[in-house]
Amino acid sequence: MLELKCVSRIYGEGDARVVALDRVSLKVEPGQFLSIMGPSGSGKSTLLNVMGGVDRITGGEILFDDQRFDLLSEEELTTFRRNRLAYVFQQYHLVPSLTVIENVALPIVFRAAGRDITRTWQMLERVGLKHRASHRPSELSGGEQQRVAIARALVNNPALILADEPTGNLDQASGRQIMRLFTELNDEGRAVVMVTHNLQLAQCAREIVELTDGRVVSRSKVFDRMLPPLRGVDNQMADAPPGLSDDTIMGVPPQGGNHI
Repeated sequence: MLELKCVSRIYGEGDARVVALDRVSLKVEPGQFLSIMGPSGSGKSTLLNVMGGVDRITGGEILFDDQRFDLLSEEELTTFRRNRLAYVFQQYHLVPSLTVIENVALPIVFRAAGRDITRTWQMLERVGLKHRASHRPSELSGGEQQRVAIARALVNNPALILADEPTGNLDQASGRQIMRLFTELNDEGRAVVMVTHNLQLAQCAREIVELTDGRVVSRSKVFDRMLPPLRGVDNQMADAPPGLSDDTIMGVPPQGGNHI
C-alpha cells in the first residue's frame, strides 16, 4: 500500500538546519496497524505528515499502490487525500458553528459528491452518536468530539487512517473508547498508522515502530495485543431529529441565517 524508501525531511540551512527524518524506510501493508513511538522531537509527527502528503520530503521516495505519491502536484495530492486517506488529530478540528451531522458531512461537500447523506448517517451511527446529530461541538464531551472527528474521517471510506495522538486530550475512559474504535476498524481491514507516547495504547497495534533522531531504530510485532474493553458507546440510536433537512445537513444556511 504505502512505502517510504530512504525518506529524508530537512528544515532550514546552516546553523538552523534540522534533520527531522533521516533516510527512513518503512512499509505499511493493507490492513496493517502501526504505532509510531519515540521521544519528543524524534520525527513522529513529521513522519505522519509526509505519509499523508501534508509535508514534502527532501530526499527519497514515497509510493502509494506503486505510484510516486511524493511527485504529485498540490492539486493532485488534495484529490488523493480526499479519496484515499483520512487524518485524525489530537485537536478535533470540528467547525464550532456547524452541527455534528454537518461536520461529518464536510468531506462529502468538499468532494462535491452529491447530496446523498446516507453514509454520513451510517458513520455517525458507527461511532454511536447518531442521537447527537443536531448538537454543536461545544455541547459534546472531548471523547464525543473525537468520535465525531473519526466519523468525519471515515465518511469517504479511506484505505488508510493516519492518527496523531488521537487520545492525547482525553480522559482514560474516553481514550479506551477511541482505541476500541481503531482496533475494530483495523480488524475490518483498514490500515491505521498512529503516533502515540503511550506504550499501553501502542500495544493495541499489530506492530510498533520506534523513532530516535529521525531514524527508525526498531520495528517489532505485537504478539499479545492489549485490546481495550468494549467501548461502552450508547447504541440506542435515535432517528434523525425533526427539522433537520437535507439543506441543513449539507451546510446550507436557512433563510436569513448566518453560516460559516
